[in-house]
Amino acid sequence: MTVKQITAQDELKNILEQEEALLLKHSLTCPISSDAKNQFEKFTGQTELPAYIIHIQENRELSSLVAEHFDIKHESPQVFYIKNGEVKFHAYHFDITAKKLEEVTK
Repeated sequence: MTVKQITAQDELKNILEQEEALLLKHSLTCPISSDAKNQFEKFTGQTELPAYIIHIQENRELSSLVAEHFDIKHESPQVFYIKNGEVKFHAYHFDITAKKLEEVTK
């Protein structure tokens, strides 16, 4: 599935209302984040789960809102598997792999 960039609070609200979704908070300048994005896109390319990305430098307020909403400390890169509005899995840095995303979304 194609990864959609989100930039507004109403888009985040729509994600929270979905049955399932993946969300990646991505730094545009960090090589670790680039690797995580590649892993994220590798997985999302082979699944039908809706997938979203926040570019944190361009959307710091939205990125902070995610951390605040879920009460999970901000990290970058950071991935969330959201099911029925709740985080069922989150990881950051090198723990973001296509294999791990496949395991947790089964």
